[in-house]
Amino acid sequence: MSLLASGCVYRINIQQGNFLNQSAVDTVKEGMTRSQVRYLLGTPMVADSFNKERWDYIYYLKKGRSRHVDSRRVTVYFDGDKVARLDKPTAAEAAAQDASAAKIKNGRIY
Repeated sequence: MSLLASGCVYRINIQQGNFLNQSAVDTVKEGMTRSQVRYLLGTPMVADSFNKERWDYIYYLKKGRSRHVDSRRVTVYFDGDKVARLDKPTAAEAAAQDASAAKIKNGRIY
């Protein structure tokens, strides 16, 4: 009886971090201020207390029983108050991540 009951366990969706809209990420350019980046991407998920010149934006989504995970990461490096460099997914990686996120959202990944 317990074997049958274990198959009916509800698994919640696990979502952590800032959802990273690719168009907002593409808008961030070198020379922008910290406040402009915060306006576009939100408050960083990880602000390194030892390195104030780096902000990490991390997004993670695992939907219910699905084994598929959608994750994204963008790192913004500053020089003073201005963006010096941006580590982000390439256009091809971003398109694949968007397609994957759409499948998860529509419940088509198991």
